[in-house]
Amino acid sequence: MSVVQPLTASPWFLAIRPKTLPASAAPVIVGTACAFGDNGFALLPALVALVGALLLQVAVNLANDYFDDKHGIDSDKRLGPIRVTQSGLISPRRVLAAMVLCLALATLAGLYLVMRGGLPILVIGLLCIVSTLAYSGGPYPIASNGLGEMFAFLFFGPVAVCGTYYVQALSMGPRPFIAAIPPGLLVAAIMNVNNLRDIPTDTEAGKRTLAVRMGRGRSSVFCGLLVLTPFFMLPLLFLTGLMGAAGFLALAASPMVLPKPGSRWASPFSLPWGCAEAQPDGPPGLFDGKGPAVTGKRPD
Repeated sequence: MSVVQPLTASPWFLAIRPKTLPASAAPVIVGTACAFGDNGFALLPALVALVGALLLQVAVNLANDYFDDKHGIDSDKRLGPIRVTQSGLISPRRVLAAMVLCLALATLAGLYLVMRGGLPILVIGLLCIVSTLAYSGGPYPIASNGLGEMFAFLFFGPVAVCGTYYVQALSMGPRPFIAAIPPGLLVAAIMNVNNLRDIPTDTEAGKRTLAVRMGRGRSSVFCGLLVLTPFFMLPLLFLTGLMGAAGFLALAASPMVLPKPGSRWASPFSLPWGCAEAQPDGPPGLFDGKGPAVTGKRPD
């Protein structure tokens, strides 16, 4: 049941999952906008940071594909985007090589940023590379032990936004830290929607995600809070002067967790059910009018 995308698509296109890239671009855009607002904008560091973030996202996708197959987590029962390793479309060796290549290219981008930003950027870069590998691999995979949402918030929120800001402005203030919260929450929501969808197969494979630990009901409420909080938080931060208009760019990640125009919700907290069920063949998020959030029925 995992093969839910047309096989006319290139296997490598399926492997890199390009629809996930806005999630990694959003915090870089927010950090750049904050730097611009503080008169610290620098074009080349901004572009290099964006390229590095996209390469790391692709590396994470490939690592997840490779290690989940290696650990026996992926099977024919799982919903969601096709996994090229498990399905046999690309050999594990080639997926691993592609992941290493992406990490190497991201490291090259990082070297320039380290030369500009110094030790803080070196520390951030090393943490990003280690986390890319540790997310699905290593002796204690982050994704398999209930830490995926926390790491998504940290690395797609404060780390990405503040790091992007720093390599441009070469200083740090409160603005990027505040602006980092909404994109971090939205990407954590995307992660949680994935985990909600995969509760049955993750439980069977022994993968103890946060959704598995919390159960469907509580995890749905938690995911609803992750989705809705940025939409309440951003106007308040803007009206109180704690954040400039640039912070609204965090919503670049929101199409992955919001309904399509014309759909209706059974309730705000049924949104994750619709996200997880309505679009199993791509990054979770967009309704097609058939999900439980629209019909009011939960999956069994």
